[in-house]
Amino acid sequence: MSVNDIVTCGAKPMFFLDYFATGALDVDKAEQVVKGIVDGCKRSGCVLLGGETAEMPGFYPDGEYDLSGFAVGFVKKDHLIDGSKVQTGDILLGLPSTGVHSNGFSLVRKILEKSGTTLRDPLEGTDKMLGEALLAPTAIYVNEVLGMAEKIPVKAMAHITGGGFTDNIPRVLPKGLGVRIRKESWEIPPLFQWLQKAGGVSDSEMFRTFNMGIGMVVVTDKEGASAASMYGAHVIGEVTEVEAVEIL
Repeated sequence: MSVNDIVTCGAKPMFFLDYFATGALDVDKAEQVVKGIVDGCKRSGCVLLGGETAEMPGFYPDGEYDLSGFAVGFVKKDHLIDGSKVQTGDILLGLPSTGVHSNGFSLVRKILEKSGTTLRDPLEGTDKMLGEALLAPTAIYVNEVLGMAEKIPVKAMAHITGGGFTDNIPRVLPKGLGVRIRKESWEIPPLFQWLQKAGGVSDSEMFRTFNMGIGMVVVTDKEGASAASMYGAHVIGEVTEVEAVEIL
C-alpha cells in the first residue's frame, strides 16, 4: 500500500521500514511476516532497510500482533506528477485490483455477521473460499505505473484505498473539474458482487468504500489512452467540467 501511494506522484520507492509488536515473539510467525514484506519490496524495486520488533508482555492477546511500516521514494522535481495538467476530456485508465486491498473491513465484518456467512464458505463465481478472496494480497502497481509514465503522458494518479472512488479521485484533480466513470467498462469481480448482494449495499456506498476491482486510476490524454491494453488497464471514464464523481 505504501509504495502504491508513493508512485502516484511519479516517485520511485527506495526503501521500506517496518514495526512488528507482539506480547511474546513467535519467531516462526515473525519470519513469515518479514518474508512477505521482503517479497513486496522486491516486487516494487525497493529494499527493506530496517525496522523494529517490540515485545510487550500482557499488552497483546496470545497469537496477536501489530504490524505497520512506511516507505520512502524519490522523484526529480521536473518529473513530479501533481495533477496540475489535467483538463476536461482527459481519459481515466483503471488498473485491476486483486481484492479489497485492506480497505472496507468494518463493512465486510458487518456483512458477514448479517449474512451468517463463514470465511470457509465458497465464493460464488470462483474456485475460492470467501476468506481467501478477502485476504488476497494487495496488488503492487510500481512497475506498471512507472513503466506507463515513461511511454504515455500520465497527468495524475489516484490509489483507490479507503474512501473508494468518491474520495480518492477528486484530490488529484484541479479545482473545478470532476470525473464521469462508466462502471460497465470493466467487470466487477465476484467478491464485490457478493458483498453488495449479501449486505444490501447501495451502488454509491460500494463505490465510496471499496475499489470495486480497480486499484489504481491513471489520468492521461486521448492519445495515451490508446495504449491502455498494453498495461492491462481499462478505459473507465473521462474528466469533466462538473466538480463531482459521477458513476453511471
